[in-house]
Amino acid sequence: MRAYKFRLYPNKEQIDKFEYMLDLSHRLYNAMLEQRKMAYELNKDFHENLKVNYTYQQNQLPELKNEFPEYKEIYSKVLQNVADRLDKAYDNFFRRIKERKNGKRIKVGFPRFKSRNSYKFITYTQSGFNIMDNTHLFLSKIGTIRMFKHREIKGNIKQLTIKKDKAENYFATFIVEENTGNRNHSEFPYNPVGIDVGLIKLIATTDNAPVEPPKYLRKSEKTLKKAHKNLSRKQKGSMNRKEARVKLARISNHISNQSNDFSQKLSKKLVDNHNFIAYEDLNIENMMKNHKLAKSIADTSWGELINNTIYKAERAGKYCIKVNPRNTSKQCSYFGNIMEELSLDIRECHCSKCDLTMDRDGNAAVNVLNAGLKKIFNTFIMGRNHKKIRYKGRVPTDCGEFMPVEELTNTFRQASPIEAGSSMR
Repeated sequence: MRAYKFRLYPNKEQIDKFEYMLDLSHRLYNAMLEQRKMAYELNKDFHENLKVNYTYQQNQLPELKNEFPEYKEIYSKVLQNVADRLDKAYDNFFRRIKERKNGKRIKVGFPRFKSRNSYKFITYTQSGFNIMDNTHLFLSKIGTIRMFKHREIKGNIKQLTIKKDKAENYFATFIVEENTGNRNHSEFPYNPVGIDVGLIKLIATTDNAPVEPPKYLRKSEKTLKKAHKNLSRKQKGSMNRKEARVKLARISNHISNQSNDFSQKLSKKLVDNHNFIAYEDLNIENMMKNHKLAKSIADTSWGELINNTIYKAERAGKYCIKVNPRNTSKQCSYFGNIMEELSLDIRECHCSKCDLTMDRDGNAAVNVLNAGLKKIFNTFIMGRNHKKIRYKGRVPTDCGEFMPVEELTNTFRQASPIEAGSSMR
């Protein structure tokens, strides 16, 4: 599944229709949530046999239109999606309960009533819309809207979502099912790269191509702070406050778009130049709890870069994996021992056992690549039948189904910049 996002330019009449549909949809969502809660209380207190679920609420929609004629102005698939959205909220609620019982520390989060400002999109599923040309989109019950379609859509369109962001811009997002049957993955990692992410250097790689962080948030911090102060001074509920809120949202969107553009271009460059990429499997959410580094970590957008690289590599038939980040910065990439005395302020590591001296981030990148190659080596060995087989131990050299270990290890060494004394040896 792939998403295509295009900017919409509705006129004043179409904006009013969209706002009206959002208002009715959020009222319907709250009414359905109240109905489920009442049914639960009746079942619990009076042992009534009421089963209010998605199917029950969906079947009530025709009766709802007869009782409240204003809902006839909304396309039927959009109303069904409101019930589906509530049903997914309940599914996520029960899933979180199960995860919490299994020991995961998360908030359960029962489905809540939606305010008008928190309900921002409507969804058409497979019908009710039509792409007229590269400049217009037809929506049932709304009309033909001007759209900037900057690229072709490849695949079968399954869903369309119309969303209004906080800066009052409108977007159309098409969910498309792509044909991936002809996608062939590389058999062995040639030209592999290990990547260590950081704050001083955004990424340090094993091919000595570091990238400095762009720091878009830091550069726009004064403008953002001024817009926040201007918003806080406005009277709540006034038009001036609404204008100040939109202005603040546009500044935030600009920073987000800059970061996303940089991340997309960098991830594409990495995937174009390498067919095997190894990242650290960082718990960024926990790292953000460090209040001294939280803003800098948010400004780097590590998670966005890693996710963009993963999906681009998958589409290109290449590999991008995550490895355990434990001791990647403190481990000597040549000898393999742990340098416990290496603190965060030391930017160059020196191993007392093998006398290796190199940049701290470069050393970590080599360790990440070592761990990535070791991970795929221990997880699967690709033979003539191209099957992934988990195997621990030595593979016999006379086995016709597998490639000999010596030959496979030599292939990895020739394809990677790992030192002879590294942990892959």
